[in-house]
Amino acid sequence: MADPITQIKKIAFIGDYLPRKCGIATFTADLRTALRDEYPAVESFVAPVNDLPQGYEYPGEVRFEFPEGDLDAYRRTAAYVNFSNADVVCLQHEYGIYGGPAGSFILALLRDLRIPVVTTLHTVLRDPDAQQKRVLQEVGALSSRLVVMSERGRKMLGEVYGVPDDKIDLVPHGIPDLPFVDSNFYKDQFGVEGKHVLLTFGLLSPNKGIENVLRALPQVVKKNPDLIYIILGATHPNLVREHGEAYRLSLERLAQDLGIKRHVSFYNRFVEFEELKAFLGVADIYITPYLNEAQSTSGTLAYAFGSGKAVISTPYWHAKELLADDRGVLVPFNDTQAMAAAMLDLLQDEIKRNAMRKRAYLAGRDMIWSRAAQQYMASFENARRIPTRRSKSARWPMRTWNCPPSRSIISCASPTRRGSSSTRFIRSPISSTATAPTTTRAR
Repeated sequence: MADPITQIKKIAFIGDYLPRKCGIATFTADLRTALRDEYPAVESFVAPVNDLPQGYEYPGEVRFEFPEGDLDAYRRTAAYVNFSNADVVCLQHEYGIYGGPAGSFILALLRDLRIPVVTTLHTVLRDPDAQQKRVLQEVGALSSRLVVMSERGRKMLGEVYGVPDDKIDLVPHGIPDLPFVDSNFYKDQFGVEGKHVLLTFGLLSPNKGIENVLRALPQVVKKNPDLIYIILGATHPNLVREHGEAYRLSLERLAQDLGIKRHVSFYNRFVEFEELKAFLGVADIYITPYLNEAQSTSGTLAYAFGSGKAVISTPYWHAKELLADDRGVLVPFNDTQAMAAAMLDLLQDEIKRNAMRKRAYLAGRDMIWSRAAQQYMASFENARRIPTRRSKSARWPMRTWNCPPSRSIISCASPTRRGSSSTRFIRSPISSTATAPTTTRAR
């Protein structure tokens, strides 16, 4: 089969990136891989933002990295990307991964870019504070296209932030194209033959609501003594840095106090995709008991849904949209009785559970990564055809650097504080002989 035709030759990805333990890092890597597989002739590179001073041991596609708290580093990153011959920038936006109030440092990078930008919005708030609203409005003004993953996100962009609808692309969260499987096929791998398996996965943090599932389990195991609840995922790195493993330990103590310890299995690690497939495969029911309604995207929900799991969830925005029309079960926030009733209903009614699984799986075929890659490429093409509407207030003065004619702009980054080496030059897409300045560290 011939490669799909596109005028895009090179894509620059900006966000965070694996091996950083973050859902957006996983998303960025998955999207880049999907585009590479669907459009093998298109080049790409990544310029990730770091939350740690030492950065990460990145793969070869990472060419430049910058620290979240160094404003000048955002401008240097823009300079690098401007001279990279990229046709379009694919930016991941989440308030928490960039520095400054409400992640406002990313605006410095966007203001200096001279390349069309397609920005994926991972969070769209219904009730932003003044700073959050200003930042997202300016991100929108400086982007050629905005991508959201739910109809609710599209609607709020218009109603709350004043973004014109013709600037917004709705692309569902991508998912791997997994087969529709019988969970019994995987159960011997986990030593749970003949048992019903519940699953929650993702980075652990208190807003996930896992304690509510634990409090519902005593009622469920009375009628289903063969039940196992798998809680898969490392504790969120930011939580570990501030509080250690206090949250995970509190969940383990709660399971002990409730007398359900033997029914709960904690897997304290960040799993790669191949291992995640087995965990998804073994699950009979997937549960997302999140506590906050204002969640417009959940990658874990998308993965479980698209693999054909029966899903029980609290009614946060993404879940309400994805699980409509009997594609899943919604239970009220913080309602352990309703959670228990939903689990009992699905466990006891195999016909209902399997019908729900099939509806979810079929709906998920429009979300597979190859389809998402095609939709993103269409957005990139549109971004190049339609100039970004930049207001004068959205521009910062161009910075003039006195570079010797024989050196690339990458070798003449603006100065940082004495002794700083916060921005790291990896490999130049311009010239293999480009030399990193003293304020960078070459690999």
